[in-house]
Amino acid sequence: MFVVIPIAVFVVVALAVFVGASLLDERSSKARLLRERLSTVQKGAEREPNQELALLRDEVMSKIPALDNLLRRSSSISNFQTLLEQADVKSRAGNVVLLCLVSGAGLGLIVLLFSGFPQFAWLGLLIGAFLPYSYANYKRTKRFEKFEEIFPEAIDTLARAVRAGHAFTTALELIASEIAEPVASEFRKLYEEQKFGLPVRDALINLTERMPLVDVKFFVTAVMLQRETGGNLAEILDNLSYVIRERFKIMRQVRVHTAQGRMTMMLLMGLPPIIVITMQAMNPSFIRPLFDDPIGHLLIVVGITLQTIGYFVIRKIIQIQV
Repeated sequence: MFVVIPIAVFVVVALAVFVGASLLDERSSKARLLRERLSTVQKGAEREPNQELALLRDEVMSKIPALDNLLRRSSSISNFQTLLEQADVKSRAGNVVLLCLVSGAGLGLIVLLFSGFPQFAWLGLLIGAFLPYSYANYKRTKRFEKFEEIFPEAIDTLARAVRAGHAFTTALELIASEIAEPVASEFRKLYEEQKFGLPVRDALINLTERMPLVDVKFFVTAVMLQRETGGNLAEILDNLSYVIRERFKIMRQVRVHTAQGRMTMMLLMGLPPIIVITMQAMNPSFIRPLFDDPIGHLLIVVGITLQTIGYFVIRKIIQIQV
């Protein structure tokens, strides 16, 4: 307990200093941004008529300037920001990274002080730090699944609009206004990008980057080939919708055949912690050496490692690409 108090004081003082420095840095950053905008407006008339202007999308990793400058240098944080956008999480990458640190420190401190097993505080630290990322990844997976479920309906709507005489870009706006989320928001971005001057090919490629799904890649490839070589777009879209629905039918059949493997994975992953908790409740003296003896600590680490390896091996076996 006497060791925890200095650590807590150090953390509080460090956070206070960091927040104060960030507020000062934010004020100077806003002033610098204002000066840059004013200088851009003043130099606008000096630009040559044939000089091209580049439009760049500036991704802000965090509202804290110091943290934003630090995170901007990492490609992994940029990929994490892309994951958050695909999951439709409104928080920036820097905020989620701070949340991971706070969550890990909080859960580790709880295990250290209140669990009765302070030697496993590092495990609570790892689990707590991983929880926000797991939540974002879970939301991303669910959003992708919902997109794939509604996507054939969007393709049918696009085919009917083209067959009725609407232009391809007008049909995109129709999808954005009539189809449910998350398809509507993605096609709205696609429509707005080409509306504001981005070539349709580049806007379609951006769609595949936001939604890296096989069905979306099929759709983008079919549309780009039709625009380059010609053909009946409505017929192409009808065939594509049929192929996607048939692929979903096969995936459901595969899911039925791999149900036993998924059940086995759930049992193997849930059985060890259930046994430990049950033994701790029924006969603590029997299970206590596992947590008190150094050999027991080694066995716990080995067990968790083997459990993790087994999870990924079984998951690899039951995941069949269609």
